[in-house]
Amino acid sequence: MQLNADRSRPARLDSARLAWVESPVTGIQRRMLERDGDEVARATSLVRYAPRSAFPAHVHDAGEEILVLEGVFSDETGDYPAGFYLRNPPGSRHAPASGPGAVILVKLRQMPSAETVPIRIDARSPAWQELGDRSAEALLFDAPWERVVLQRFAPGHMGPVVEWDRGVELFVLDGEVIVDGQACGAGTWLRYPPGAALAFGSPLGARIYRKSGHLGQPPHA
Repeated sequence: MQLNADRSRPARLDSARLAWVESPVTGIQRRMLERDGDEVARATSLVRYAPRSAFPAHVHDAGEEILVLEGVFSDETGDYPAGFYLRNPPGSRHAPASGPGAVILVKLRQMPSAETVPIRIDARSPAWQELGDRSAEALLFDAPWERVVLQRFAPGHMGPVVEWDRGVELFVLDGEVIVDGQACGAGTWLRYPPGAALAFGSPLGARIYRKSGHLGQPPHA
């Protein structure tokens, strides 16, 4: 299956308009944002766990990145409520589950072999760094191959045009963001290729997940 698989092209989806699609495991559904492959695939998805649902134990050959959006996500390392950020490096193994139910943003098979350390960050009250343009960001991950932040826009924010020389990807967590002249509400996913020049605005305020630097290199196997 290929969905927004060409990372040299811009992509934009309002996930709230997508149907939940059943996964191979009862009680777990997906909204697919990008996908290159079949059941084992390089993918970005929203995944919804019904209460008391679980995947069987499995290995992530090329890693997994998770932002918990709703409920509580669990595995052998702990229970992670909405606001937690997790990275499972290539070769890691776990059996994900949820007691009360959960919704997560998850990226699969997109990490280099150089990433070796699991990461668990409680980003419910992040350390915001003010940027001086009515916005702030909180760092989640930084490495030569990518940078991941939460970004917060105050009402009335209008940032400068920035060129993303290795591409940028966004997911709107709440509020509304104006990107490339288009209004993007909560649940909107956007991806722009290397060289994209963009300005972000937010008339009413917003929070986003933002990843950059990862599109200027071939996808990992």
